[in-house]
This record gives sequence, structure tokens and C-alpha cells, in this order.
Amino acid sequence: MAICPAGHDSADEEYCDICGALLTGTPAPAGPAASAPAVPSTADQLNDCPDCGAPRGGRFCESCGYDFVLGGGSRGSRPSISSTPSAPSTVATAWVAVITADRGHYEATIAQGGPDATRVAFPPYCPERRVPLVGPEVRIGRRSQSRALFPEIDLAGPPEDPGVSHLHAVLLAQNDGTWQLVDPGSANGTLVNGKPVEHNVLIPLEDGNRIHVGAWTSITVRKG
Repeated sequence: MAICPAGHDSADEEYCDICGALLTGTPAPAGPAASAPAVPSTADQLNDCPDCGAPRGGRFCESCGYDFVLGGGSRGSRPSISSTPSAPSTVATAWVAVITADRGHYEATIAQGGPDATRVAFPPYCPERRVPLVGPEVRIGRRSQSRALFPEIDLAGPPEDPGVSHLHAVLLAQNDGTWQLVDPGSANGTLVNGKPVEHNVLIPLEDGNRIHVGAWTSITVRKG
């Protein structure tokens, strides 16, 4: 028995017995018709990641980090996930700054004279401090509320080293895991291993190097 497009059962194979609709060339369906696979629209294709083809779920592709706003993987490419275990990656060795009061440096500084030399006293108590070197840069100086300056190695105390500029020096992380120092123009200068450094000149640092700033502050950089 045939079925017309309106769903009527018809004994006639050419015209529907109920509504008279033409049945020629319209085979009766044996069951629910299988739907054709959906073809993604042009809009959907435009929303796919142009780098890896993953569907867009936000500004950044969750698979490769592509930036749909700026274009390109501006966040940096995310590592692909491998089904096979990989060898453990080498973890960068941590560095730390060890901060102490150095009487020898203090006496040498006072011996050079200066208008404030007689008013600067060596601190009777200055416990050792350790500051991890993390991030792209670590600033050395004294905090200033008015300038909104809060250096990572803050020598405002107590005890406060009055010879330290608010932004005295900066430690800069390098891609190979080492650090360099730059003095952007401090008033009283910076010493590395007892030698003065020029302003705005990068100085590579090694494990155990000693940095002297201000009237008595010694900063030793240690690796590991």
C-alpha cells in the first residue's frame, strides 16, 4: 500500500484514494528517512580556528591559543597533548637574593665623605633577608607611596638604608635562566663585586656575585 505526501494510505499506486494527490514517482517510505549530514554554514566555518580548525569557544582557541581578536597566537602557542609520555622537562633553577648589612662597605662609603656621611649610622640590628627572583624583572630600591613605586627588594626598612634611591637598580631575567643587572641612574651608584657599574649598562650576573647599594646594603645572588 502506498502512502501519499499527506500521510494517507492509498490502494492506488498513482493517486491517493483520500485526497487525490499524485503518487507517481513517490515511493512509500519504509521507515523514518535518514537525514542528510549537516553541512556547516559559512558563518560556522568563519568561527573555526584558522590555525587548527577547532570550534571557537571564546576570544582564544582552546586548542592552540589563537587570538580571534588580534589574529595569531598572541598568548603563545600551547603545547599539543601527546598520547605517549614525554621525558620530564628541565625545571629552571631558582635564584634568590640574600640581603645583609655589610660593615666593610659601610666604612668604605663613610670614608669617602659627603655632606651626610656623619649622620648615617650602621644599623645595630639588620637580620638577613632572602627574596626569590621571580618574574621578568626584580627592582631594587625604596618604596614610595607618592610615586606608586613598590620594588620587589624593598630597602625602606627597618632599618632603612638612606643611600638607596627609590628605583636604584633592576635585575632582569634572561631566556637562558640567568640574570643581568642595570642601574637606571641611581644617585649613589651600584657596585658589582666591588666594581662600579655604569648607568644603563647591562651587567651579567653569576652565582655568588655581590651587589652593593646605598650606605651598607649587600645583595648576594644565589642560584639554587
